This record gives sequence, structure tokens and C-alpha cells, in this order.
Amino acid sequence: MSASSTRPSYAAVLRMPYAKRTFTAAVVGRLSYGMVSLALMLAVSRTTGSYAVAGTVMALFGAASVFLTPLRAALVDRHGPRRALLPMAALYAGLLGVLAAMSWRPGAPPVLLTVVAVAAGTCTPPLGAAMRAVWGELIADRRLLQRAYSLDGVAEELTFVTGPLLVGLVVGFAPPAAGVAVSAALVGAGTLGFATSPAVRGVAVRASRVRLRLRGWQGLLQPVVVAGGVGLALGAVELLVLAFAEQRHHGDDTVAWVLAALSAGSAVGGLLNGTVNWRVSARVRLPLLAVGLALPLGAAGWAPGLLTLSAAMAVAGLFVAPALTTSYLLADEAAPPGFRTQAGAWVNTAVNAGSSAGAAAVGLLVGRLPLTLCFAASGGAALVAALASWHGKASPAVHTEEAAEIIR
Repeated sequence: MSASSTRPSYAAVLRMPYAKRTFTAAVVGRLSYGMVSLALMLAVSRTTGSYAVAGTVMALFGAASVFLTPLRAALVDRHGPRRALLPMAALYAGLLGVLAAMSWRPGAPPVLLTVVAVAAGTCTPPLGAAMRAVWGELIADRRLLQRAYSLDGVAEELTFVTGPLLVGLVVGFAPPAAGVAVSAALVGAGTLGFATSPAVRGVAVRASRVRLRLRGWQGLLQPVVVAGGVGLALGAVELLVLAFAEQRHHGDDTVAWVLAALSAGSAVGGLLNGTVNWRVSARVRLPLLAVGLALPLGAAGWAPGLLTLSAAMAVAGLFVAPALTTSYLLADEAAPPGFRTQAGAWVNTAVNAGSSAGAAAVGLLVGRLPLTLCFAASGGAALVAALASWHGKASPAVHTEEAAEIIR
């Protein structure tokens, strides 16, 4: 890698036509996703008096949201952000409003809460994938696009740090259901602002039916595999840090500080990644970033105390946002015109699905294996993904004419 005196700046990203307005609206809408999980879990547990019901509702809500993301992204690519995102957001926000009203007081029927939550998850608008598709349309320079994706990744990271803090503020003076209502308002306002931005008009829409050849999606394999491995590794961290703190008789509040170190490292890594004019290709760089995450995460179990653990998490975090940013860049390169939202959505789905699987897997391991081995297994997930993706590191970028066949 090398630094360049002519490298583009983050300010140059935001000076692109309508970029600041569009990006701000997307961040406002995505802040809802940082709030909704905690707010909904608290609201359901309060109204039903059951953590088991709350866990079930959240699991089904999350599954509907995560695994249907590519389908919703396909609708955005097919019909355009305005025609697809606005109805999704209206349904999603409306159903969250129903959940807020149902859970405002004790006694809501668990079955009805579950049905409405699943319906809401089904409608979750893919704002992150749509915003990255807009970046791809706005910016032709790959170095500037790398900077834009880095900025986007850091902003998304911060929404998942800020969201729970906002829920904490809301529940300080109102029922948890109010947090669900605020989340509904944020996604509605943010999606409206995003979808009506002039920048969104330039997003390519498939005007006719497209049949993709298999090789047209081969370029997605590497970023999806690595993103899944990163998700697996990170999904285990929260429970591992909690177990680490309990073994050493620390309070639960210390967990937040350790996880904050991971997020801070990720934010710093994302910003630094955007400033570098890389000479190593993204397909070579991506597995190396996954290895960079794996090593400190796998070694974290040998930390003698929380300060050392926090340092290890901060070092691991330095590779999180760059790995995901690079995955999104490669997905964007692989996508034929009119498929950018879907390509980014597959990476996003891999991260979220991997995170859920990682949390479930480590829940079975903690208590049965030494904590050092559990941390090693977490880092090993990212390492295996890096090795598995290495075979495809030299795959050429997919050209439009090779990627899609238009059926007129």
C-alpha cells in the first residue's frame, strides 16, 4: 500500500451531488435498526413477563429480517428504491407502531406479538444495501468509492453503538414500547428522505427480466464467505466477553466497555482503510484482513485481565470495518447493472446470519470448554473463512456482458 498526495478525501465523498442529504437520511433510517432489537426485547419481556417469549419473538423477528434481505433487495433492484423502499418502510414502521401499542401495557397475547413481529421483520427495508448501491452509481472512481464505503461502514457501526444508548434514554422516562415507537419514526423519516433524494434517481433499474448466468455471481463467493466468517467470529464475542467478566467476578457494566473497545477499533480501522491507496488488489487483501481479525480475537482468551482483553478487542476491531468494506466493494464489482442492491444484500445477510450462528454455537461451547478454546474457536471461524476464500482471490471482475443475459 502507499499514500498518495492526490488521494480523495472524505469531504470529496460528501461533496458529490446530493450525497450529504442522501447519506444523512440513510443514517437516520438505519439508526432505527440500532434501536429496535433492544427496545423490542424490553417491550415484549415487560408486557408478557417472560424472557422466553421475548427471546422467541426476537429470534423470529431477526430471522425474517435477515434471511429475506436478498428478496427485498431484489425488489429494490427490480422496481427502483422509490417504488420499493417506500411501501416497505410504511409497512415496517406501521407494524412497529402496532407492536408499540400492543406492548405499552402488560397483558399482550404472545402469539399475536409474534405474528406482528415476524410480519414487521419481513418488511424491513434494506437501507444499507440501497445506500451502497447509490454510492456505486454516484462515484466512478474506485478509490473514492472505497472512501465512501469506509465512511458508510463507520456510520453503520456507530448507529449500533448509539441505538442502545438512545433506548436507555427513552426508557428512563417512558415504557420500553416508546423505544419501539421512536424506532418506527426514525425508519419512516429516514427512508422517506432517502427515497425522495434526487441522487436515488440515478440508481439502475432492471427494465426487463434478467437471467443471470452462474458465472455472473462467482465474484460474490469470496466476499460472502469472508463476511459470513467475520459474522461468525463477532457473533460469539458478546457472550465470550460476558463469560470472561463473570469468571473474574467483574460486573456486567464492564462488558459494555470491552465491546466499546471493539467498536472503537472498528471505527478507526474503517477510517484508516479509506485513506489508503492500496496497491494490493481487494481480492488478495480481503483474506488478509480476515486473518488480521482472527489472530487477536483467537488470542484474546489468554488475556490476564479486562484491560488486556479490551486492547485485544480494539486490535481485532481494526480489521472488522475494513474487511466488511472490502467485501461490499467486491460485491459491487461483481454485480451487473441493476443488481447492486442484491449483491450488497447478500454480503449483509452473510454477516448477520453468521453472527446469529456464532452466538448460538458459542452458547453451546461456553461451560463445556475452557474459555481460551472458545475464543480460539471464534478467531478460527474468521481464519477458516479466509482460507476458504483464498482459492477465489484471483477471480476476475465480472463484466456486464458476461454476467447477465437480457431477455427482451
